[in-house]
Amino acid sequence: MAGESEPVLIWGAGAIGGTIGAFLTRAGFDVTLVDAVAGHVDAMNAKGLTITGPVDAFTIPVRAVTPDQVRGTWRCVLLCVKGQDTRTATGMIKPHLAADGYVASIQNGLNEAAIAAIVGPQRTIGAFINFDADYHGPGEIHFGGRSSVVVGEIDGVMRPRVRELAAMLQRFEPDAIATGNIQGFLWSKLAYLSLLWANVLVEAELPEVFGSTTYRPLLTGLTREVIRIAERRGIALEAFDPFDPRGFMRGSTAADTDRGFERLVENRVKSAKKHSGMWRDLAVRKRKTEADTLLVPMLEAAQAEGIATPLNSAMLAMVRELESGTRRQGWSNFDELAALMR
Repeated sequence: MAGESEPVLIWGAGAIGGTIGAFLTRAGFDVTLVDAVAGHVDAMNAKGLTITGPVDAFTIPVRAVTPDQVRGTWRCVLLCVKGQDTRTATGMIKPHLAADGYVASIQNGLNEAAIAAIVGPQRTIGAFINFDADYHGPGEIHFGGRSSVVVGEIDGVMRPRVRELAAMLQRFEPDAIATGNIQGFLWSKLAYLSLLWANVLVEAELPEVFGSTTYRPLLTGLTREVIRIAERRGIALEAFDPFDPRGFMRGSTAADTDRGFERLVENRVKSAKKHSGMWRDLAVRKRKTEADTLLVPMLEAAQAEGIATPLNSAMLAMVRELESGTRRQGWSNFDELAALMR
């Protein structure tokens, strides 16, 4: 069991891993944080890891190392890196993973297959997370809002270890759960992410995007393209805070969809995180987004299932242009996408 007495390795101490790591350390767990940014590691070791924001605010002494400084083996490894870094990080984790251990993909997107290809499916656990957090600088993470934390075996079997992992994560998120349908949560998140990707295209905050009735048909269309893939594959989509896929599925009414957007607006108004992480990657951190590991795999799945995704495909092309500097953020990007619907 991953209890307070068993060491926990968190690989990636940014928004996700840093937040979880700070809370688990404060709860008494033996946590080692790994991060590739030496300045972040130095700041954490020198001054502790600081959590700011409306959920909680504290500074906690932590143990942090860079990947080349990792020594020993762990049974419980939480992988919390960006999707594009999954394969590299998992390869570095493998020599430090106990024979009876596991790597839990505490990430956005569908990274479980990439992890399983390196350490084996029997040593891979899936996870769905949706809380709001941002890396604000060396040694500081902003925790903007609580939300769902779900873990599950990739084969759907409810083993003791996944229940134990959920119990450990409840020390961070009290409502964390274990599920036998992790794919249902992951694909619901991909549908929701299509709305967060749309935020990349404009200079507006999420409440304004979600609250726009002018572009609601476009946003609905983006989400429904993703949901059709899950429906074709027979995946039972799961609701989570603040997204309920039933408002966007086949047979839903306009009133259902409007209620879904109202819930999204309400959630973002209350949250301190007003932009998507992809928007921050592009506009604040001036780096490439996770399009290759969040958007591209979804589009490849659509192609394999014979499902047309003109809106999401065009959105990916726009994101590429934004990354290269050949396109600017603005509502005109929404107008271009909306034209495809006509």
